[in-house]
Amino acid sequence: MKPRSFDYHRPKTIAEAVEALAQHGDDARILAGGQSLIPMLNFRLLEPVALIDIRHVPELDHIRLDGDMLEVGAAVTQNRLLAWPDLARHVPLLAVAMPWVGHFQTRNRGTVCGSIAHADPSSEIPLSLAMLEGEVVLQSPRGRRVLKASEFQTGMLSTARDSDEMIVAARFPTTFTGKAAFREVARRHGDYAIVAVGALRLPGGEALVGIGGASDRPVVRRFRLDGGDLGAELDALAWELETYEDLHASPRMRRDLVRRLAPTVISELRS
Repeated sequence: MKPRSFDYHRPKTIAEAVEALAQHGDDARILAGGQSLIPMLNFRLLEPVALIDIRHVPELDHIRLDGDMLEVGAAVTQNRLLAWPDLARHVPLLAVAMPWVGHFQTRNRGTVCGSIAHADPSSEIPLSLAMLEGEVVLQSPRGRRVLKASEFQTGMLSTARDSDEMIVAARFPTTFTGKAAFREVARRHGDYAIVAVGALRLPGGEALVGIGGASDRPVVRRFRLDGGDLGAELDALAWELETYEDLHASPRMRRDLVRRLAPTVISELRS
């Protein structure tokens, strides 16, 4: 199928992009990498009046350290962030999670912030942002506001972004520098994860564990690596999850995958 006709805007500045978005509101969509948006347009799951292409806005094309945050602009592709030479040192969780995102070809076009905006519960980047307690920077004609990851993603494919707001950057804390591990189960490598699990070693013998794909948004918990019955705690967490059913898995299968993946990922922190 082909998308319905729409107006195409190619702003050169954030101000121009925000102005176009404010003009059309709910009838507009932001185009960055287009890896999720274009298929939805072709299947006519979305029928916007206007597309606002932000790929050519220089202000959005940056990867920079800002205090204890790594800020990634909305035009930065996933492969560009993955190739950033200091990624493993500053945000090790992203360094191990990003290779699971799609395929090399899709990462060449797909953007970091586009994945966050799409808010798929099985996506690796929103899961990493939630685990690290990162931030999303939004801009509208009213100015800028910053939302925590837990505030931004409100459910499956839904966020707290207002219709006249656009994401201008995502911020990942650089304070979580312990050993990280990431695994997921999908029908094929690069497909959306049925269940994804990330883990990060914290000071004081704790592990931060994040689960994607099992609920309508990422789930993050802390566990002690020493003492207690970690297996029983992970099993209890799996059965507490509000899992869902789709063509790929039943709720029980998703819980079982959590029970199998989580111990494996945590064991990598000990090696």
